[in-house]
Amino acid sequence: MNDRWTDMSEAVRDFYSSVGELPVAPSGGSMGTRAHLDETYGAFTDPRPSRQVQADVLRMLREEQVHATHPRYFGLFNPSVFPAAVVADALVAVTNPQVCVYSHAPGANEIERHTLRYLARKLGCDPERWFAGFTSGGSEANQSAVIAALTRDIHGFAEHGLAGGTAKPTLYLSAEGHHSFDKIVHGVGMGRGALRRIPVTDRLTMDVEALASAMAQDRERGYTPSIVVATAGTTGAGVADPLRDIASLCRERSVWFHVDAAWGGAACLSPKLRTEISGIELADSITWDAHKWLSVPMGAGMFFCRHPEVVRRAFAVESGYMPASTPDVEEPYLSSILWSRRFIGLKVFMALAELGEEGYRHAIERQAEICDLLRSRLSASGWKLLNDTLLPVVCFTGPSLLEGRHRAEEVVAGAIESGVWISEVKLANHDPALRACITSFRSTSGDVDALVEALAPYV
Repeated sequence: MNDRWTDMSEAVRDFYSSVGELPVAPSGGSMGTRAHLDETYGAFTDPRPSRQVQADVLRMLREEQVHATHPRYFGLFNPSVFPAAVVADALVAVTNPQVCVYSHAPGANEIERHTLRYLARKLGCDPERWFAGFTSGGSEANQSAVIAALTRDIHGFAEHGLAGGTAKPTLYLSAEGHHSFDKIVHGVGMGRGALRRIPVTDRLTMDVEALASAMAQDRERGYTPSIVVATAGTTGAGVADPLRDIASLCRERSVWFHVDAAWGGAACLSPKLRTEISGIELADSITWDAHKWLSVPMGAGMFFCRHPEVVRRAFAVESGYMPASTPDVEEPYLSSILWSRRFIGLKVFMALAELGEEGYRHAIERQAEICDLLRSRLSASGWKLLNDTLLPVVCFTGPSLLEGRHRAEEVVAGAIESGVWISEVKLANHDPALRACITSFRSTSGDVDALVEALAPYV
């Protein structure tokens, strides 16, 4: 048994320290893994030594996946993770607390509460008045916001759903907004036809005039404009919608204002970057993922809501088997979609405790500075920049792409073969282009040089 823990500790330490030496996109794939699993493990008829299994699994993970924690991974928001957060996840796994009921895990619940209150204050929200809870990720947080909005504004929704009334609620999202909402409107019964994609400006931000016009047209056609989702850090281009203008329009028309800040929420920890998400505190609800720019392991989402009484009304249940509620505390299972879930908040707490606010600010601002360097190097090399944001993502194109001499997927494949990972992106106002995001706090100017060099043949 001791060998198991020693082997695990050494494997974690070795992988963490050496991931930058691995190919960012190793060869191999699922078919090789599938054949190996069939041949080696079959129907799990024969037990195998833990040391052997652990070594085999680690080999598969090293050799047959894109290493999103690699400093030359400039892809989606899957960051390198702080060691304190890795330790936290291990502690959660071994203690396995049940956090859905306060009385079962008061220590875990208080740690989460303390962490969320701090982060709410950084967003500009009053932790004494706002609800805050951890979620499995941004999709759950976004869905929580939609359910809360419908519960507040659609008469009878909590008891009868949309079938109980004549309201036809609609949800508004920019053309650059996250596609989790396509699933959410389906899942809550609004239907995908209730989602309105609003055009964007030349800066790729939501066109507020187009939003106002779409809402007015829907009212004339008998629909009920119910939810506007602004994005603070779009997935494609990292831009933030004009939050203050949208908040004003929503107040004027009594519409729920949700901000999806799954990635960009972390800008609130930096005085330099906070202006990018100015106005987020005016929202009715906010989504923020710690497993993106706060650099902790997946999944760790957060849901903040100005209306805690609505959250309770949306998710409260009665059962004959749950322990009695603890007075003067928020029972997690009565205020969220989930019942059983991991002790999500520990990894955020331990990372914050170890780095401190100043350490986090430095890590976040350094990634933004590395991206500024990348923008400068790309521009000097002949690439055309397509997005304007303080957040560390750059979208770009070049003469060879515009003239059809190279295709975006060809450039991506060439870059990956050279040892860096970027992606193709299709922005609302542009032809297919390339996207690079500084997702790792380990990325350096040398990694930027490697990326620019890999792209040089395709300008």
